[in-house]
Parts: sequence; structure tokens; C-alpha cells
Amino acid sequence: MELKKIGDVNFIEGGVCASKGFRANGIQCGLAHKPLTDTEKNSAESNNALPSAKKKNDLALIVADKDCTAAAVYTTNKVKGAPIIVTKKHLENGIARAVIVNSVNANTCNPDGVEKANKMCELTANQLGISVDDVIVASTGVIGQVLPIEPIANGMKELADGLSYDGNKRALEAIMTTDTREKEIALEFTVGGKVCTMGGMLKGSGMIHPNMATTLTFITTDADISAELLQRALSDVVKVTLNRASVDGDTSTNDMVCIMASGTAGNKPVTHEDEDFESFENALYNIMMNLARMMARDGEGATKLIECAVSGAETEKIAETVAKSVITSSLFKAAMFGEDANWGRILCAIGYADADFDINKVDVKIASKNGCIHVCENGAGVEFSEEKAKDVLAEDEIQIIISLGDGAGTAVAWGCDLTYDYVKINGDYRS
Repeated sequence: MELKKIGDVNFIEGGVCASKGFRANGIQCGLAHKPLTDTEKNSAESNNALPSAKKKNDLALIVADKDCTAAAVYTTNKVKGAPIIVTKKHLENGIARAVIVNSVNANTCNPDGVEKANKMCELTANQLGISVDDVIVASTGVIGQVLPIEPIANGMKELADGLSYDGNKRALEAIMTTDTREKEIALEFTVGGKVCTMGGMLKGSGMIHPNMATTLTFITTDADISAELLQRALSDVVKVTLNRASVDGDTSTNDMVCIMASGTAGNKPVTHEDEDFESFENALYNIMMNLARMMARDGEGATKLIECAVSGAETEKIAETVAKSVITSSLFKAAMFGEDANWGRILCAIGYADADFDINKVDVKIASKNGCIHVCENGAGVEFSEEKAKDVLAEDEIQIIISLGDGAGTAVAWGCDLTYDYVKINGDYRS
């Protein structure tokens, strides 16, 4: 999948280890992975992923060489995983040093959940010789099953001993659940004349919906920035990236996005909302926008990434509401899977969006690398070639281009098609 670039950034390799002063590792500690379904195996093999979940890493660690400023955003689901409760407390001072995260078990809705999350932090801190309050903890997997702490405790020494400045892939593998594609990115950008680096990794394939944060995402940077501005940048950028991606309309209980900034790049500290802050925020946008696209493309069972770009709205909020309405429509998503240019489903989703605009000014186009078809003008259909439409929709990345004709407000949202495999994957998720 091609990366998109906005502004002055350069993509590089390395993921969360690309930033100076960050090590990572991932191991298989034995948290009882279930075998993949035939559908998942076929998808994994076609994407050069692991052939068997039984061999997959399930415990990851990211560690900074020094204390970092840190920030996070969390799910708005009323049911919150125990790791979120613990991490929120640890980040009250805006400082962190390490991230410990497991897959397989979400550690959610358990009476001993907070105790287990605290224990994971304690095990990490003791192994690394750091303060327990400087550890971020996260979990992903099945909800409502007690998290066994013994495999994690037994694996901590191996996990810490294997930390390296190129351990990003091992850590990334450990956070994947139904993911079939790796989702990581890194880039270089300039702050005050100094070259800085930022890298990130994400897990997310199902239970993805625009209601902060839709995923587990971990970002590192060697830029020097205050904790206050780091939080502001993260809170701003997540609204226009991960908060505009949807797979299935379900918002998970464990969603978290966190970022750590080591300050080792040597730039003048970013402490005000000036040009340096804008440069930092743009870099963060590039990281999170591309991760959002990767997540939507790897929606459970998905075959297509759908990008809906809305312009001509009176406000950005109206544009966002319309874009989200389209990419979350099950009927529209099914049509995209069937490569059917049923533009009426797009108009229907636009029409029930909770926003004020004149439907008689709406213009819609459907595009891909294979071309563009104009399907609606002034709220009514226009003639187009069904043969050309089939060709356009045969691609694995589709753009829905909508103009509301009323103003300067714009927004982009990302989703995927709805396939038979989505039901198959989620029908036996626990079995």
C-alpha cells in the first residue's frame, strides 16, 4: 500500500525503533493463541504473514534510553480495559520510559484486572530498573477472560534481554490479533533546523469505529517537546486521522494511542505553538494518517480501502459527518465488495447524515487508479458506463469524491468493504 505524504517529511524504515534512543522486542510467552481459521490462514499467506497464530509473538516491550515526555488518548467506550485505568494514572505527570503490551487477552471486565495491569508494570519496572509509574501498559484480545500473569512473568527476562534498536518487527508482531498486515511507519522531519525522527506501529483490524481511539497505537519520537504540547498535538491529530477510520461500527474497550518523546534529536525544545510545533504536528499527522489508512485497508475480511473525501461544506464538521456516514454504511460497503457502482447507496448515506446542507447541490464521483466516473450531479444521477465503473471498482483502493457545494469545509474519512469473511472471522473469534 502506497504511503501518502503531506508537507516536508521523508519516509524511512525502522518503525518505533527509528527514533534515536528507543529499543523494542517481542516474544511468544504462551498466552494460549488459538489456531487461525482457514480464511485467516489464506489471507495471512497471501500477505506473507505468519502461517500459524500459535507461533506468533504475544508480548511486546518498547523502552527509551531516558525518561520521555509522554501523552495518550483513550477509548470513549464506557467499558474500559484495566490497562487504560492504570496507564491514565501513570501518565498524570506526562512522563514515561517504557510500554509493556500483550495480545490474546484484553484484561477487560475482570475483577482482578487492575491488579494484573499493575503487576505487568511492576514486572517491567523491576526487570528494567525503572520506576513503576513510568510504565505504560496495554492489552488486546478477548474480553472477559482472566489474564494469566504467570506466562508474562516467566517471559520478562527473555523479553528485556532481547531488547534492541532494531526490534520493531518483533514488537509489532506481538500486538497483532486478527491483523493480516503489518502496520508500521517512520519518517524524518525538521524542527528548528534539526532533523528529528518519528515512528509508529498500530494494531487494528476489527472493532474499529470513529470514536477515539479505535486501536492500539504506539508512537516514538526523538524530538524535544513539552508534555503539554505533546498532548495537544496528539489530541488534535487523532481527531482527523484515527478518529475518521471505521471498519465495522464497533468501538473497542481497550483503545489507546500513546506517544513518547525522548528529546535526543537536539532541537530547541518545542514549548509554544509556533512554526516548530506546526512542523511536529504535521509529522504526527503523516504518521497517524497513514496508519489509519493501513488499518482501514486491513479491516477484517476486507479487500478494498475506501477513502471518502468531502468538500464544499459550510464547516469542517459537516464535511466530517458526511464522510463518516458514507464509510460506515453497510449497504455501501457491501456494494464496494461486489464492485457495484450503486451510487444510490452513497446518496442514501449522505442523506441520513446528521448535518445541514442542500442535497440538491451534492455532486459525487467514484475514482481509482483505473479512472473516474461521475455518478451524481445536483443530487440526481447522471449517465455513466457500467463497464467503466466495473474497471474503476476492480482496484483495491477506491475514492469517493463528494462536493456539497456550500463552502470551504473539507474532511477525509477511511473505511473498507464488507465481505463474507468478516462474518466468518467474527463468528468463531473465541473458538
